[in-house]
Amino acid sequence: MALARTWSVGLVGVRGALVEVEVDLAPGVPTVVLVGLPDAVVRQSVDRVRAAVVNSGHDFPLRRVTIGLSPAAMPKQGSGFDLALAVAVLAAVGVVPAERVRELVLLGELGLDGSLRTVRGVLPAALAAARAGHRQVVVPAGNADEAALVEGVEVLAAETLGQVVAHLAGGTAIPVHERASAAPEPPGPDLADVVGQTAGRRAVEVAAAGGHHLFLTGPPGAGKTMLAERLPGLLPPLDERAAMEVTAIASVAGTLPPGAPLVRRPTFESPHHSATMAALVGGGSGQIRPGALCRAHLGVLFLDEAPEFPRAVLDTLRQPLERGEVTIHRANGSATFPCRAQLVLAANPCPCASAAGDTACTCSPLERRRYQARLSGPLLDRIDLRVTLPAVSRAAWLDGVAPPESTQVVARRVRAAREAAAARLAGTGLTLNSAVPGRLLRERWPVPRRALALAERALERGSLSVRGFDRVLRVAWTLADLAGLGTPGPDQIAEALGMRLSRAAA
Repeated sequence: MALARTWSVGLVGVRGALVEVEVDLAPGVPTVVLVGLPDAVVRQSVDRVRAAVVNSGHDFPLRRVTIGLSPAAMPKQGSGFDLALAVAVLAAVGVVPAERVRELVLLGELGLDGSLRTVRGVLPAALAAARAGHRQVVVPAGNADEAALVEGVEVLAAETLGQVVAHLAGGTAIPVHERASAAPEPPGPDLADVVGQTAGRRAVEVAAAGGHHLFLTGPPGAGKTMLAERLPGLLPPLDERAAMEVTAIASVAGTLPPGAPLVRRPTFESPHHSATMAALVGGGSGQIRPGALCRAHLGVLFLDEAPEFPRAVLDTLRQPLERGEVTIHRANGSATFPCRAQLVLAANPCPCASAAGDTACTCSPLERRRYQARLSGPLLDRIDLRVTLPAVSRAAWLDGVAPPESTQVVARRVRAAREAAAARLAGTGLTLNSAVPGRLLRERWPVPRRALALAERALERGSLSVRGFDRVLRVAWTLADLAGLGTPGPDQIAEALGMRLSRAAA
């Protein structure tokens, strides 16, 4: 009886889980038995492994081959186990020393010719290997830079199964991969391209400074999409920990940009209004994959033409926006994805979407109300900033003299405001005004009652809910940070209230 063991990694959400791969050879009718809750892709790997082993110049054992994937209760999905299965089989027959593969972690999909192909989720897999104490990981060459982001792990980048076998058998060694320096990212869209729209520019600046959700309404051509696309450029670059989180999500989703293994810039996701619930929040019939909300983690999720989205799909955002994470349950397991994203909604004021505004609108009041009612009240109550954009005037478009402020100039103010908020919130575990609980905000940093007079009257009239009152306070603190003030005054409360009630008044 011949037995060999090695390691691979499975994915549960955006986290890796070590999987022990065992191969046992026994006398009997030549067959391969694969156990350990494999999905269809893993079951088909037996044929890929057999062809890859033979085409790499080795014999596949003509015996009863039992392959076990442990822990047996965890579903195994994807093609990333191919390399580990092939190496474990070759170790069982003695082609490579069994002791050399016992602590090795192997990842990669095999082609029928023995070539190694890239797979998703290599970064969280390498992180899982490092947490479990493994010090060497073999990955496809195309995933090497991604795996090399993990400290304390030696990455061996291979292009073929034969190359891995030669290295393990004492032949040509695979050198430890050194991560290449990333190419500089091209600049994103510039806020200087947005002509006019003082209120809209102010809104995206406040949203960036405090991490607030934003709702823009206005006629076609008013600049709603342009403003939303320029919001990520106002956000500070991701720090090391945040960059690793975002990169791990992109790795699992298969959206990691080529040549840039570490995502430093806040992401921007803009799904079409035909997106399903699974596409927006995550899911899938097989492996549970992150949706657009998760892929926008620490970045911006932009929903253009928001009323065209199914109302049920939009309402699934309510709980994840509050919690900062979403858990997807399926019959064979569940997965949790982080989703602390800024939501930006954009909408026309009515179905006809006349560029000339209300003067040329052909919609009846009932049609306008029905169109606007597609966005539920509970969802809108979670939006801090609601700004109505007017149509761009001829004077602003053709006769504008002073050039608008660029993204670089506004981003400096945003960075200073965020630093002020972080200093004030030190010791609370929070860094953004939008995340401060209302009770903590009122008790620890009370605003003078004279400054709250307008907001209190709006609360009494029913224009504001209690949740809305707290959100006005958060926005006011962001406005104070942008202005360099120690406490919001009446002007900041009035501006925050105006941004909150702008749509209601429109």
